[in-house]
Amino acid sequence: MTSTALFEPITLRDVEIPNRIWLAPMCQYSCFAGDGIPTDWHLAHLGARAAGGFGLILTEAVAVVPEGRISPEDAGLWNDDQAQAWKRTVDFVHSQGATIGTQIAHAGRKASTYSPFDERSGSIPLDDGGWTTVGPSDVPFEGYADPVALSTEQIAEVVDAFAQAARRADEAGFDVVEIHAAHGYLLHQFLSPFSNTRTDAYGGDFAGRTRIVLEVVEAVRAVWPESKPLFIRLSGTEWRDGGWGVAESSRLAEILGARGVDLIDVSSGGNVLADIPVGPGYQVDLARSIHRDSGVPTAAVGLIVEPDQAEKVAGDADITAVLFGRVALREPSWPQRAAHELGLSRDEAPYPPQYLRGAWR
Repeated sequence: MTSTALFEPITLRDVEIPNRIWLAPMCQYSCFAGDGIPTDWHLAHLGARAAGGFGLILTEAVAVVPEGRISPEDAGLWNDDQAQAWKRTVDFVHSQGATIGTQIAHAGRKASTYSPFDERSGSIPLDDGGWTTVGPSDVPFEGYADPVALSTEQIAEVVDAFAQAARRADEAGFDVVEIHAAHGYLLHQFLSPFSNTRTDAYGGDFAGRTRIVLEVVEAVRAVWPESKPLFIRLSGTEWRDGGWGVAESSRLAEILGARGVDLIDVSSGGNVLADIPVGPGYQVDLARSIHRDSGVPTAAVGLIVEPDQAEKVAGDADITAVLFGRVALREPSWPQRAAHELGLSRDEAPYPPQYLRGAWR
């Protein structure tokens, strides 16, 4: 076997993932019936990447309650019909030898927006099918409608909704659950002093602003099987002075690791407008720093597009895996090209038998 870091299997808890090439969660805005039920699009989209050789497939952000959707076309896991519908995709991904996880989420003040497919943008008015959004405080995301601050009773309901979504994910057969606490969605909104101006137990200092995240993790871990890994996505920094930063992310990661989180999926930004230095691998250093400071495994994401670049990232002792987003939209079989460019033979590369005739070597 040709030695590569990208194609080395990894076992987290009792789940063996065949390689370190993972599909990042990417919203598809394709539940056109508005019922949160995944469709043939999700089967084709995620199934193609499983057949293409990605070792772990992560679904798009899946809402834990209807009002937690980014758009009316988002997928959900707030009811059993949705869980049942996910089984078809889960079973197909497994048939290709890949593992599959789902990212459970609540969009908070960034919910109730038009999908990118619509010529309109921003918050959907109530009389056009939108809904009242919620957040830690009544501070809106720039250009969006004002949210209503959650009461402590409502926070408890949100925590339970995450747990119930995780329970349904297990029933659907998912191997991994990832809690979405990044990109300016609800849990990230609580973490940031820019969006959280509360003065009660869920605001103020680090302990207050992280409280809901810890409660969600504990509630999810209580229902998610011990044999299956739990991930969380964090925005390592907001790229703004005075906001949530890498030191706080590292501090939180260490606490999360002690509470049953197996891996931190490190992204950045999304909660406030900022000057983000976007470029090849621009978030890798965040993942590296968080692992070094916390000791918790991290995955890197962010314009990692070429096989040799990805191989170097995967070979870093501080990086456990690499997630691929936009390049995976362009190339469903990116892992097969990577195998070729890194010198693997056709028998070592992740081809389904139906595609072996298309192998480079």
